[in-house]
Amino acid sequence: MASKWVMIAAANGLIAVVAGAFAAHALKSRLAPEGLATLETGARYQMYHALALLAAAWVMSTAPSRSASAAAWCFLLGTILFSGSLYGLCLLKWRWLGPVTPLGGALLIVGWLLLAVAAMGIRSTPTSVEV
Repeated sequence: MASKWVMIAAANGLIAVVAGAFAAHALKSRLAPEGLATLETGARYQMYHALALLAAAWVMSTAPSRSASAAAWCFLLGTILFSGSLYGLCLLKWRWLGPVTPLGGALLIVGWLLLAVAAMGIRSTPTSVEV
């Protein structure tokens, strides 16, 4: 289960890097500065949440729980809605995606809350100290 989420996180990281590079190089002369900034915001948040998916996968492998799984789903769906809507707004000029962006942001927030709840289930093991 956790390995599936690591692969999804890696795919998200890859897409974020490609989107950021695309914005910085191929679209620099084609988009207005506001459009470039919006596209870069989408790529940045996608990368943040690729890392969050890695954290959720780690929690799932350490202390499997519904909260960890739900956090991963919120990060994935939130990224699709948040970053995806920003990409669509900038690249395709689909204005109807504007109201979708906050829904994605709300899912990302819920994902962080669920990850915190899941992390409470991790039991730390004391380490022995040699003298």
